[in-house]
Amino acid sequence: MSLQIAFALTVLCVAANAFIALADYRRARFVSANAALVGVPPTAVPYLAALKLAGALGLAAGLLGAPWLGLAAGTGLTAFFLGALITHVRARVLHNIAFPGVYLLLAIAATVYFAH
Repeated sequence: MSLQIAFALTVLCVAANAFIALADYRRARFVSANAALVGVPPTAVPYLAALKLAGALGLAAGLLGAPWLGLAAGTGLTAFFLGALITHVRARVLHNIAFPGVYLLLAIAATVYFAH
């Protein structure tokens, strides 16, 4: 993967994670429905949102001059969304598994960007 593509995907990862974190905080209907489907209690959603927002902010800080923070954030988001995929598989909720899958791929691209 070229560094220009990884950079663009990192910027997209920042935006996507900020968006979904805000949707989590606002208790958007699609967030609540998905959390219920995979067995995540509603009380856990704000904590998960905080992790996503922290990841987005860490990636942004990495892009603004703290690459070590970007690498840590990318690694953390990769682990987070790997966990989300596992949660979907364990709950046998596969009809929307592409969403955490795309977020995982974006996090991997961001990690690759900061690892180079």
